[in-house]
Amino acid sequence: MRKSIVISTHATRFSALAFQEGWEDNVAKMAALGYDGVELAIRDPNLLDKDRVAQVIAAHHLQVPAIGTGQAYGEEGLSFTHAEADVRRRAIKRVQDHIAFAEPYGAVIIIGLIRGRIQPGVSREQALAWLQEALSICADYAALRGVRLVVEAINRYETDLIPTAAEGLALLDQVGADNVGLLLDTFHMNIEEASLCASIAQVGKRLFHFHVADSNRWYPGAGHIDFPGVVTALRQAGYAGFISGEMMPLPDPMTAAREMMRYLRSIGA
Repeated sequence: MRKSIVISTHATRFSALAFQEGWEDNVAKMAALGYDGVELAIRDPNLLDKDRVAQVIAAHHLQVPAIGTGQAYGEEGLSFTHAEADVRRRAIKRVQDHIAFAEPYGAVIIIGLIRGRIQPGVSREQALAWLQEALSICADYAALRGVRLVVEAINRYETDLIPTAAEGLALLDQVGADNVGLLLDTFHMNIEEASLCASIAQVGKRLFHFHVADSNRWYPGAGHIDFPGVVTALRQAGYAGFISGEMMPLPDPMTAAREMMRYLRSIGA
């Protein structure tokens, strides 16, 4: 299975990113470690020199399997379910900018924390309606560019919308777009799912991207998740995408990246 790791292109407050500064150097380091790709966490694509990004990625013969959008929520408060219509509109526009950036790479766009939370005075039904509407708008925009979206199931402590694979599948059914799938993350699954392997099987062909971190959000192999079982379940589900590391920079970023690669190779991933 192809392996990637998340690299932020901007300074960020999000702690579960091993590589947060000096993105060009980090791309080179990950290529040297044997990674097949780098997943880019981008707050605002308009702040990047797109040609320079393409040159650096190509120079190291890497792929960009996914683009993360969560920093637009964490740093700017943009979300699909904000009580203010203008904030929702700007969140949609920002994701459309991510989609345009992703098109040359064939990368999926991750709809993670940018979906937001249920705000005071807003019903769950209204929040879900706003989320569905925003996803539909972005899916239509992405379809014109051959880009896919992935909704990430995120644990209840970080958001109160779509914590499980089952709720993610229900949302996909409501949106009804072939280019929208799910992203599962072993750290979140370990909190929310009764069985990681059963949830992978349940999602099946609608699994478009996959994140790994162990139960303690360290690199795979540092906690108690059954990664050999997870890898077997991914194969049985016919998953052909990347396994991408999104984890704490512990004990330090390079050790985390090396240990992830070493461990996944040791279990035949």
